[in-house]
This record gives sequence, C-alpha cells and structure tokens, in this order.
Amino acid sequence: MKTLFLVANGDLRLAANQNCEPAQAEMEQKINAAVVKLGGNVKRAHSYDDKKKHGFIDSQAYGIEVFKSIPKTAPLIVAEAVWQYSHHILAGIFTHKGPILTIANWSGTWPGLVGLLNLNASLTKAGVRYSSLWSEDFTDVFFMRGLKTWMKSGVVKHNTSHVVSYKKPSVPAKAKKIGKSFAEEFRNTKAILGVFDEGCMGMYNAIIPDELLHPTGVFKERLSQSTLYAGMLKVRDDEAKAVYDWLIGRGLKFQFGHEEETELTERQVLEQCKMYVAAVRLADEFGCAAIGIQYQQGLKDLTPASDLAEGILNNRDRPPVYSEGNDKELFAGEALPHFNEVDECAGLDALVTYKLWSQLGFPPENTLHDLRWGRHYKGNGVDDFVWVFEISGAAPPAHFIDGYHGATSERQPPMYFRLGGGTLKGVSKPGYVVWSRVFVAEGKLNYDTGMAEVVKLPAAETQERWKVTTPQWPIMHAVVKGVTRDQMMARHKSNHIHVVYAPDYDSARFGMFAKAAAMNELGLKVSFCGIES
Repeated sequence: MKTLFLVANGDLRLAANQNCEPAQAEMEQKINAAVVKLGGNVKRAHSYDDKKKHGFIDSQAYGIEVFKSIPKTAPLIVAEAVWQYSHHILAGIFTHKGPILTIANWSGTWPGLVGLLNLNASLTKAGVRYSSLWSEDFTDVFFMRGLKTWMKSGVVKHNTSHVVSYKKPSVPAKAKKIGKSFAEEFRNTKAILGVFDEGCMGMYNAIIPDELLHPTGVFKERLSQSTLYAGMLKVRDDEAKAVYDWLIGRGLKFQFGHEEETELTERQVLEQCKMYVAAVRLADEFGCAAIGIQYQQGLKDLTPASDLAEGILNNRDRPPVYSEGNDKELFAGEALPHFNEVDECAGLDALVTYKLWSQLGFPPENTLHDLRWGRHYKGNGVDDFVWVFEISGAAPPAHFIDGYHGATSERQPPMYFRLGGGTLKGVSKPGYVVWSRVFVAEGKLNYDTGMAEVVKLPAAETQERWKVTTPQWPIMHAVVKGVTRDQMMARHKSNHIHVVYAPDYDSARFGMFAKAAAMNELGLKVSFCGIES
C-alpha cells in the first residue's frame, strides 16, 4: 500500500467536535509520520471546515458524500480521537471493498478509545471486515509493527488466546443446573424492555434486532423520549421535592452553584427528580421490567441529564414512587434496572443479571460502564494494569464505598450536557465483580464474560484518574483477570462493559458460570474470557 485514505468520524454535537479537534489534528500528524516512515502516504478524504472549526464527519449525509470521493478498493484508515457516531460512516464503510484499519489514541482525556470500541462493535454487527490499532504516541513497537503488517497484507491479527468457548471449561454441575432452570423460567415468563428511542449517539451495535431478542423471551416496548418529557410535566413539585429530600436524608451531597450554564443548581436537580418519577410511572404503565433512556437528540434540548435518575433507578434502596393517584408504591423494594444510553445489549444483560442474582441471594444491583482507559499501577498492594470503568452517572450507590454517604452529585460537563443536571458520583468499593458483554456478530447474539477485581487505589491516584478522564462521573478501578490490555481491546465488542458484584471470589466465579449457563440456554453464543479452566 502506498496511498492510504483517511477519514475522521466525529460527534454530532458541535462543541464536542470543536473541543477535540486539536487532539485529532495532533494524532493525525503522528499517524502520517508513521505511514511515511513505512514508505506510504496519507490522503485525507475530507477537509477542515473553517466555519464549523473542526474537520470531522459530523452527520450521516456528510459521511455518504465523503465516501463518494474514496476509491472503493482503496486502503482506508478511520482515525479517532473523539467520541464518534458510528452511523455517520456506516453507509460508506458497508460498501467499501478495500482494507479498513481503525485507529485510536490511548487517552483518557480524549474519547477516541471509547469511540473506536463502539465503531469496531458496529462494524462487527454489520459484518464488515476490519483491523484495529491503538497507541499512546504512535511510535511504539506494537503500533508500528501492526501498521507495517496492515500496509503489507491489509490485515492485523491480535492475540485472543484468552477467549474460550462455553464448552471448554468444566462448568460446575450445580451452576449449570441453576442457569438452565432460570433460563427456562425467564423465557416462559417473558419480559419487556422499555426503550425510550433507539440508537443513542449512533450506537448501531447497541440495537438488538427483534428476531434475535424475541427467542430469549424479551420484547421491546418502543417508547418516545417525548412521552417521558410529557410525563415529567405531570409530576407535581412536591413529589419532586420529596425525592430530593429523600436523597439528602440518605447522605447524597450536591455541589451547587448559581450559574445555570456551568454549575449545578437545585432547579436542575428537581427537574431530574421529576424525570425519575415519570420514568418509574411509565415503566409501570407499560409493564416494563427494565428501561433505557437515550437522553440525546431531543431530550438534551429540553431538560437536564438523565444520569442522576438512572443511578437511583438501578438501586434497590431508592426514593419511593407512587402511582398518580398515590394509592400504590411502584416496584416497592426493588430496583428498576436501567440500561444507560439505551444500550439494549446491556439491557438484556442487566435484566438477566438482576433476576438471577436475586435468585442466588447476591446483591442484584448492576450497571454498565464505559471501558474508558487504563494504565499500570504499582502500590497499595496492587501491581497490575488497572482499568478505569466510568459512566456518566448511572452507577447505583450500592456499588460505592459508603453508598449514598460516599456519593456526590456534580454538574454534567457543558460540552456534552448544555442544560446540566447532576451525576451520581462515587468510587466503587473493593471486591469481585462478574463482567460481561452481549453483542451481535455473524447474525447471532453473543455473550462474553469473565471476572475482575475492583481494587482500592490511594486517593491521589483516584483523583489523577478522574482528572484525566471525567471527574464528575462514578469510577471503578478494575483489574480484569487473565486478560491483558491489548487482548481486551482486540476482543471487546462495545464501548460498554457490564458489571455486577458478588459477595466474594467463589461466589463471583459460581455466579459467572450460572449466568453463562443461563445465557447459553437462552440461545446466546457464550465465551469465557481470561478464566482458568
């Protein structure tokens, strides 16, 4: 390969693209230098827009136009230093015949790493062949060797020896029996996912086709975010205040200011409390066992962020919500599992997890996180690669050190959340979790799972990790067992990773096997990642 075409897929939100433009330009310079060093050259397929002040593909329509100028068989690099909406370029990539290489910067600050994982998962679902690389400075041996291989052959292969099929390990007979029995009842009982608009932020990979979902016994109730907003308008001020007072009483601390554009205000939080009440009432009205709120196009222009409501929903200990006639408490004593950003793959996982963990007698609160970033840490009894799992506020307080008392609510970053709203922020407590991911590949539902240990890092290290990622969001310090950084990147088919705690190591291992058996019985293709057979 001599001439490589390059595209930079971006966010739909102007502020995000403008903020990430300098990091994107710097990354492209380094990629260009690496290609030149290997005897090639890079041709950017679209230009910087002086009016918009960025050079990203920022819509599906623009993406289609850009790909009209790229030869169908040309080698193509998709370079990402920003969160990107995968569907912006899916139409072009789907019909592209040349070799494709996705590249991201290894950075917590600039979300290209997360964007890459989403794009890769979307391409996997679409059946598009691609290769992928990531790097901190684009001069390291791993990156240069991979780029050289791709430029010669059009393919880069990574070590995925940590992945084994469901049948390879000896799944304990008791776990297999429990999982099989649970799955049979789960499928026969049937359940509804309440979907408040599909396809959040271009996450094509997060939409499960109905024909794949229905055999599991789960069905979608397609709801609109406008329905949620209309429901918020019917929640009385005193009902919102009751939720707010309950949270204060539990120890949640709000970091209030006065400037609506940049600081968290009580008005924003009370509106979030109305969203929480409306969401519970709508779930009850439509018989939903779990719900997902998109909170992007549309809702983001009407009301503060949904994340505070989401984190509360995922917790069994939460403010009571009553029917409009105040004659019945809804979902009393239970969480209402919420799948952030309407990630339906995580929604199926969350519902199975919540019900199975409840049956096993384990704490059933669960959540997804972004597989955000990580680095090696040595000290405090830790000497390992420690991932930053981080999500925009949907993690339940049951996961935090000191629960609600260890939690704060801070204003969402204006770059992404113009109307603000508080997060639900805390540090995840030490312990063992089962991690997993449902994804679509080769026209089938797949399920990867493994174990991780959540470790406690010194306060200074936690603050540093928050500083280089998003300091307003809840964080989990996770050591993924038996899986290296690059193995995780090579295999994981999502920007999201699902986690649930177990009481101890043995319980986590048993629960992992039981849940794998359940998913296998529900018809998913199950793989274990990094576990000892």
